[in-house]
Amino acid sequence: MAITTDLSGKTAVITGSNSGIGLGIAHELARAGADIVLNSFTDRAEDHALAESLGAAYGVSARYIAADMSKAAACRDLITQAGRCDILINNAGIQHVAPIPDFAPEKWDAIIAINLSSAFHTTAAALPLMRAAGWGRVINIASAHGLTASPFKSAYVAAKHGIVGLTKVTALETAEEPITANAICPGYVLTPLVEAQIPDQMKTHNMDRDTVVREVMLARQPSRDFATVEQMGGTAVFLCSDAAAQITGTTISVDGGWTAL
Repeated sequence: MAITTDLSGKTAVITGSNSGIGLGIAHELARAGADIVLNSFTDRAEDHALAESLGAAYGVSARYIAADMSKAAACRDLITQAGRCDILINNAGIQHVAPIPDFAPEKWDAIIAINLSSAFHTTAAALPLMRAAGWGRVINIASAHGLTASPFKSAYVAAKHGIVGLTKVTALETAEEPITANAICPGYVLTPLVEAQIPDQMKTHNMDRDTVVREVMLARQPSRDFATVEQMGGTAVFLCSDAAAQITGTTISVDGGWTAL
């Protein structure tokens, strides 16, 4: 059997995908032929225009569905509204940094809801559709922090460790079916949000751009280079390919060697 990465006829639902990693993954899946459902919590004209431009660029169907990933019912309704979900990319996430005694309870609850619980709810809604279609891919965007930890990120680290565990359970429950579940664990990725942080870091540390990136932002990433959203997308396409049909229940680190330390 020829190995293919052609995703024509498949529909991918990507949570948290109107920017950053999620949008990068959407571009690469669309390039491979998949129809796309973008998502975030806003419902602006530019969100829908983004989907239209993505579809036009790759000759696929693309639409935007607003859903608040902090709410269980909204997570499940996203999949219902999509109508089809052959590829589920659980990417939505937020961050907050504080010592445990000072970590606001509402911040903990929000991070666990959006970064972890949302993936449970979308997966629960998507698996019956994948089973009906006879094929499926669940790809959870975890983090290097799903495999290791940093201080002051208790909720984020807990949620990302939880995502890795959820991925394994999903894989075991679908192991005898043509459905796989895996987690991508990025290190630092050069997204617009990260790019916007660089000038402030340069002022804080009185360093030029290259130095602050290498010595401060990427201090724990041995490659001393950011991963890119295109690399995240390429990894997702690989996990959707025939070559990855027996890869399930595992993590793929795209972290410049971070978790090898």
